[in-house]
Amino acid sequence: MKKSTVIVRLSVFMLILVVINMISSKLYFRLDFTEDKRYTLSDATLDILENLDDVITVKAYFSEDLPTQLISNRQDFEDLLLEYENRSEGNIVFEFISPNDNEEIEQEAQQNGIQPIVVNVTEKDQVQQLRAYMGAVLMKGEKKEIIPLVQPGVNMEYDLTTSIKKISVDDKAKVALLQGHGEPTVQEVAQLAQQLSVLYDVEAYTISDTDEIPAYFKAVVMINPTDTIPLAHFTKIDNYMAQGGNVFLSHSNLNGDLSTGQLSVGSDIGIRGWLSRKKVNMGNQFVIDANSGSVTVQQQNGMFNFRSQIKFPYFPRINNFADHPATKGLEDIMLPFVSALTYSGTDSLVNFTPLLMTSETSGFAATPGYVDVNRKWTQNDFNQGEQVVALALDGPLGGSVDSRLVVISNGRYVINGSPPQQISEDNVNFTSNAIDWLSDDTGLIDLRTKGISVRPLDAVEDSTREMLKYGNVLGPIFLILIYAFVRRQRNQMKRNKWREGVY
Repeated sequence: MKKSTVIVRLSVFMLILVVINMISSKLYFRLDFTEDKRYTLSDATLDILENLDDVITVKAYFSEDLPTQLISNRQDFEDLLLEYENRSEGNIVFEFISPNDNEEIEQEAQQNGIQPIVVNVTEKDQVQQLRAYMGAVLMKGEKKEIIPLVQPGVNMEYDLTTSIKKISVDDKAKVALLQGHGEPTVQEVAQLAQQLSVLYDVEAYTISDTDEIPAYFKAVVMINPTDTIPLAHFTKIDNYMAQGGNVFLSHSNLNGDLSTGQLSVGSDIGIRGWLSRKKVNMGNQFVIDANSGSVTVQQQNGMFNFRSQIKFPYFPRINNFADHPATKGLEDIMLPFVSALTYSGTDSLVNFTPLLMTSETSGFAATPGYVDVNRKWTQNDFNQGEQVVALALDGPLGGSVDSRLVVISNGRYVINGSPPQQISEDNVNFTSNAIDWLSDDTGLIDLRTKGISVRPLDAVEDSTREMLKYGNVLGPIFLILIYAFVRRQRNQMKRNKWREGVY
């Protein structure tokens, strides 16, 4: 081949590479084969990025000499920011800064709320501690949002998108957290309030004897009221709903006390009567479920005391969800001491949706009664089928204007308390999703519940479990014996052919 021909071909090849590189810089895409689509931006993120009207600057404070297990975290965040930059058509700009090399930059990072984390690094059989930075600050004009620690995985997109949403929204919708009847404060539902703060201003609100509930509230949230609610306050709520207002209610009408072991019907604070006028009825028996959470009990074996975990049917684990925006992406909710909800309405204009249901192996425990943690439960205890413990109504619920109502028969499932205690993410996600649905703003639901967090094993019968156990042991041995037999037969056939002179 002539030298000139080789040069021409190489030049054409290089030109093609340059063109492909230029095209790829404009057309950014990647293939995502993960089950939870963690490398594919959600519709909520894309919608937020496409509607940005101003530039948001992201300062990523990341140490350069990160240990091996954290290097991918930095690279994933950089790739994510690059995709955000492309999707936003330049309205997201970013830079990476290493605080470890400059005392002034390190001080700047800490003033911005980015604190170092201590990471153990093993080098030459010695464990050393490294101060590492992995946070980011988002700025738009005088507004600022902080991601103190960039979490790997799906949380990375959620933290970044919600921070962008917070900083880009000027006037947030308002949600009322009802007070005055023993409800928790905003601080006592800190996880929920933080999640809602992306889209809403959560305001503590006490019903006035004179003024109506303001119509600008997208939803009124009633969590665990424990004191008697005056009839006048229910009238205010009804008037609010008659104007198209929406209500979220979580209420326990039954009391279960593990410390005393007592099971009883709670005091009548007016909730049951108000719900019955909406054709929603709360049961007076505890729902028990074979698919349940556990409690820690003190047990004795001879002279020794020990603590062990036992299944506790009064703590149903909810894995049975309706196909509804409020339950999208949920996997596991724990609801201790709940009662069943039923709907008896006949108005065809009102849509009834059971949101959360117990498993098929559910039953009832009468009240009053006592908790026996050592009770031996039988199959006959769980013969009532699935029970509804949360529901949604949509339609004219007291007037000619459509409104929405979500009811869950547990008051404490979303309360952090004081001092605060961490609660299940899905408990918070369900409440946030429900309030988004009530407020007719479901944009972040897909992103909020994106990712795989729980994958409980399906319950199997003892006979099936034994079959699987012995199958795992004997199956490979049986396959090896079959392979050996087939191989021996083939070798025997070859030897017979050789003896017969057939090659």
